Amino acid sequence: MAEDKKGGNVNVEKEPSTFSKMESFVNKNQKILTWVLIGITAVILIIFLYNRFVSNPKNEEAAASMYMAEQYYLIDSFNLALNGDGLDLGFLDIIDQYGSTPTGKLANYYIGMIYLRQGNYEDAITHLKKYNGKDNIIATMALGSIGDAYLELDNNELAIKYYNKAIKNSDNNFTTPMYLHRCAMTYEMMDNYKEAIRLYKEIQEKYPRSIEARDIDKYIARAETALKNK
Repeated sequence: MAEDKKGGNVNVEKEPSTFSKMESFVNKNQKILTWVLIGITAVILIIFLYNRFVSNPKNEEAAASMYMAEQYYLIDSFNLALNGDGLDLGFLDIIDQYGSTPTGKLANYYIGMIYLRQGNYEDAITHLKKYNGKDNIIATMALGSIGDAYLELDNNELAIKYYNKAIKNSDNNFTTPMYLHRCAMTYEMMDNYKEAIRLYKEIQEKYPRSIEARDIDKYIARAETALKNK
């Protein structure tokens, strides 16, 4: 009870607590919440069953089917690797039949690398861009190889863009100095000697044990001389 200004008593009801409101909401909507919970559980179960009985077995089947194509790739039998030998599938068959699996995505990487070696640069770019697997090194190599393809197409700006993507995608002693070096050489081709020198020195300082670091002094000296004479 509370007293008003005239001396009378006034009933004041307390606001329901948050817990009370929640309890009331649950009671009123119990059936709906139950069905929502059942729906979420069903979705989780469907995803689990799909991965267990459809996706994973299909990927295992794809990996087994791609074995011979990988062997042909390793010995540079690129036409057989791409198209198969009449008995075993080639990479192009793999992406048709298993394109949504991790193995199918890896097949796109192989196809892109083959096209790059064959000088089919546009198709190489198309397939390398389709690789989105979880292997960080392969993903980095795919980005760097896209840069190589653009370089062959005389698109230096896009080559540098993808070399930088490869550099940022993974920091290691193999791919990072390799793509730093290619990026620096591309800058040299564009007469941007300052950027070239910066990248060469980054190799020298951060990756001194890499293959690219062995002759890095020569590249730095060449770029510095070109900058002075510019």
